[in-house]
Amino acid sequence: MARGVTAAVCDTHALLFHAARDRRLGRRAAAVFAACEARQALMYVPAAVLWEIALLARRARIDLGRPLASFSDDLFSNPAFQPLDLGVEQILLATEYPPNADPFDGLIVAAARLLELPLVTQDRAIVASALVPTLW
Repeated sequence: MARGVTAAVCDTHALLFHAARDRRLGRRAAAVFAACEARQALMYVPAAVLWEIALLARRARIDLGRPLASFSDDLFSNPAFQPLDLGVEQILLATEYPPNADPFDGLIVAAARLLELPLVTQDRAIVASALVPTLW
């Protein structure tokens, strides 16, 4: 497990890399996901991440190989993966994130900030914002 990380929030690309067993997933990120698979850590999945995945699949930018509902059911069948609903507090906090090309970044960063957990991401804009601890 990544140095004492017992819970984290995942960004969209991190979850997709994990699900695809993609080697681009960073060493520390892979360790946290492995701990989750072994039910030794928690991974919070913001609603914005699932919505972004849905949009990417709809636009044929990714291929889940199955319907989103099946992907989601499989993911959340492991209690270490927890869905995180979108709430007003998260939306308001997201307005503090600098505007950029990805409208989901602010919501995902806000989720990690609300939970006071690191965000599993390699997104340069998120890392540069320094609004939340990140690991990859």
